[in-house]
Amino acid sequence: MTDINATIAAAASGMRAQTTRMRIAAENVANANSAGANPNEDPFRRRIPLLESTALANGAQGVRVAGAISDMSAFREEYNPSHPAADERGYVQLPNVDTLVEMMDMREATRAYEANLNMIEAARTMTTRALDLLRR
Repeated sequence: MTDINATIAAAASGMRAQTTRMRIAAENVANANSAGANPNEDPFRRRIPLLESTALANGAQGVRVAGAISDMSAFREEYNPSHPAADERGYVQLPNVDTLVEMMDMREATRAYEANLNMIEAARTMTTRALDLLRR
């Protein structure tokens, strides 16, 4: 496979990985206030995507999502004795999701996605120009 095809394949793998990062961050934001239904039930736990380098079929290095792990940091607590998930002290455990951090992760993933898209566009442009030169 040509170097340009390898570049496109590597950038495409990066785009797939960044799409997964954005989806997981969006799920975290969507569940940022999802408390348990009762005091014994844990609230939603933030998920973190695991990315790893991988060799692609064409020999290029790419990236893939190896999975997602749960963030084991402490849950937030809020005093709300009327909530069904409130403990005997009146506190409700809320997810360990910081929406500001998630929005920054989404922004970073979007930028990385755009960078990979620009690489594909540059490779396509170079291929087109090379074909134009061969036609002359």
